[in-house]
Amino acid sequence: MKLSENARVVLERRYLKKDENGVCESPEDMLRRVADTIAAADTAYGEDASSTAQAFFDMMDSLKFLPNSPTLMNAGRELGQLSACFVLPVEDSMEGIFDSLKNAAMIHKSGGGTGFSFSRIRPAGASVNSTGGVASGPISFMKVFNASTEAVKQGGTRRGANMGILRVDHPDIMEFISCKSDLTQMTNFNISVGLTEKFMQAVAADKKYDLIDPHTKKKTGSLRAKDVYDTIVEMAWKSGEPGIVFLDRINKDNPVPAAGEIESTNPCGEQPLLPYESCNLGSLNLNAFVKNGAVDYDGLGETVELAVHFLDNVIDVNRYPLDIIAETTKRMRKIGLGVMGFADMLYQLGIPYNSEEAVKLGSDLMAFIRRRARRASEEMGLRRGSFPMFEQSVYKERGVKAMRNATVTTIAPTGTISIIAGTSSGIEPVFAISYIRNVMDNDKLVEVHPYFERYARANGFYSRELMQEIARKGTLHGIDEIPDDVQRVFVTAHDITPEYHIRMQSAFQKSTDNAVSKTVNFPSSATREDVRAAYDLAYELGLKGVTIYRDGSRQGQVLSVGTKKEEEPQAQGALAPRERPEITKGITQKIKIGCGNLYVTVNYDTKGICEVFTNVGRAGGCPSQSEATSRLVSMALRSGVDVNSIIEQLRGIRCHSTLRQKGLKVLSCPDAIGRVLERVVELRGGETETAAPNGSGAGKCPECASQMEHEGGCVVCRSCGYSKCG
Repeated sequence: MKLSENARVVLERRYLKKDENGVCESPEDMLRRVADTIAAADTAYGEDASSTAQAFFDMMDSLKFLPNSPTLMNAGRELGQLSACFVLPVEDSMEGIFDSLKNAAMIHKSGGGTGFSFSRIRPAGASVNSTGGVASGPISFMKVFNASTEAVKQGGTRRGANMGILRVDHPDIMEFISCKSDLTQMTNFNISVGLTEKFMQAVAADKKYDLIDPHTKKKTGSLRAKDVYDTIVEMAWKSGEPGIVFLDRINKDNPVPAAGEIESTNPCGEQPLLPYESCNLGSLNLNAFVKNGAVDYDGLGETVELAVHFLDNVIDVNRYPLDIIAETTKRMRKIGLGVMGFADMLYQLGIPYNSEEAVKLGSDLMAFIRRRARRASEEMGLRRGSFPMFEQSVYKERGVKAMRNATVTTIAPTGTISIIAGTSSGIEPVFAISYIRNVMDNDKLVEVHPYFERYARANGFYSRELMQEIARKGTLHGIDEIPDDVQRVFVTAHDITPEYHIRMQSAFQKSTDNAVSKTVNFPSSATREDVRAAYDLAYELGLKGVTIYRDGSRQGQVLSVGTKKEEEPQAQGALAPRERPEITKGITQKIKIGCGNLYVTVNYDTKGICEVFTNVGRAGGCPSQSEATSRLVSMALRSGVDVNSIIEQLRGIRCHSTLRQKGLKVLSCPDAIGRVLERVVELRGGETETAAPNGSGAGKCPECASQMEHEGGCVVCRSCGYSKCG
């Protein structure tokens, strides 16, 4: 395997077998273990498992395809649980609720994530005939599920994750929409509102819609649809949740309506499933299918067919956590073949992500993948037999002769497996062209996207200082040294408008049987109207669900919720800096600048960093400007301005003197001050939790302190592979 050092670290920490002496298998050993285990299913059909095993190994070893994490971790090992996603029903009874809670704990223990619809539970205050009391409602039981998930740590390899869905016509919908307004609550849940066509029509017509008690099936009241929609938008703007799923649209694409109604999805929203159903996922690395400046459709098609064979075999060798899950899964035999590396493919092809050409390519690629995947599934159905409910399926109605799998395509988040493959995640744009990665001994490395680095070196504008500036800025835009055509192609997540995020998701959704996991990124300056426009466009373009994230929106305190308009800000007195303390502590750092040496002193007291002094060496420089900067920074710090915001403003400022000398570690005196401030913040363990300068807003990784990225309702660290949903 051609693995980066980062990929090897992730594999050793999270995937490879360990014994009392540590890691006891190589990445190649892992692939052989997985390939042999999955290929063994062939023997039951009279097929040659040995040749299949080699084909599976080669496909993974070339990094053209990787299965989901549980398959890599558990195939050929004692646990043997290979599925990533499950949906469990939550019945409207104490017995049913706690049966589901127990089953969820077993799934989490085995490394899977769970989705629930709480829509069957009667609303808070409804009567309970068996006790004569009143019901506590779905949100109270969600808190119980959340606490249970917190208690199950899944052996340190995968953390518990849940999706909680409530229909928009449930009487407790307003409480549900705001149940994560306190970001310390429901930390193990992603939540989404299940929207119906009737509701969306009421929003468009500005009418009321009915609330229905799921127990009695009777109307309990009505709400103005626009007010509910406004509240969903408000909360999503504030914290990224709730997401939305279009339930009627999902069920319209249900391949076997006779099997029941789909009411929930897996934790990241891309896999709608029936109660007690599971799905195994895998992803094609599109980045590996570029040949001579064009898409290698021949190679891609061959890999699609082999990947379908692989994922179908997983269903047979999987050790399911519950018998009923095994039975339900094998009735439908759903698989979810998706993609990763799309953004990297675009870089190779010289196509900007935010362009009509890219949207068309996404649509064409996914149409090709589904066409070949269905053909492979049909051929397997003829050879091995169709899925048991085929006779009641839409395929039978359409005259298809056989189909092995009820669904074949899903676009899942690929956080850690894309790190292993050394490529971009899912269909997401690249998060950063250059970023800072924390390594041992508090050292930092500047990681640069390989395609960009190669291009920059070949065209003579590569420098370590420029890469550091890009890492701080989070974008190439506005950097004079980088040619315009390069800026146009090498775009990152925050260079792309929400409209193009939605349009790209729609392009892939058109040929995806299940759904598409994607984060629609918004800048921190985005308005509520911007979020609403994205939701409206998602509905218009046929998406099955949407997850949005506004930069930095999860960095505040407990949020208040309401549909009333914000009051106008009241006039306040001018800020006044606190008194300078008599005694402070601090550090002084000597830094070489373009015109000599600069000595920067940063002091702090018990209340935080409070002042900065600068002194320019004998060689000259701009002492008056440095002193002015220091005084203003000191006043801002003692007035309560966030130190991280000050750092963000100072870092990256350039001085003409730095252009004359190579090897300098700073760009100017203000940049030097920002660097020393940043160093003091790190030494003190962090002043406050704020969004990173590059605009991720996802916080620091709890395991390696590198910056995390938002992906499909989760956060993932591309330095060490840590991920968490909820």
